[in-house]
Amino acid sequence: MVLLPFLGSGFVPTDSMPTALRWFAEYQPFTPLIETIRSLVMGTPPGNSIVVALGWCLAIALGGYLWSKKLFNRESTR
Repeated sequence: MVLLPFLGSGFVPTDSMPTALRWFAEYQPFTPLIETIRSLVMGTPPGNSIVVALGWCLAIALGGYLWSKKLFNRESTR
């Protein structure tokens, strides 16, 4: 997860990336977050990126919760 922001649109626009890297950069979780924060800071409307960013945040949080609950239940039964 640490390297994903470097493969997103945080430093360079995705239009200038090679095709495979552009596809990955457009569909990873950090690009919508970066685009939403960038648009809110610049005062432009965030558009659809805020919904996608919130969806990624919710999915990552839910996945982390379910994974930690599974690990806790596995350790507590020993």
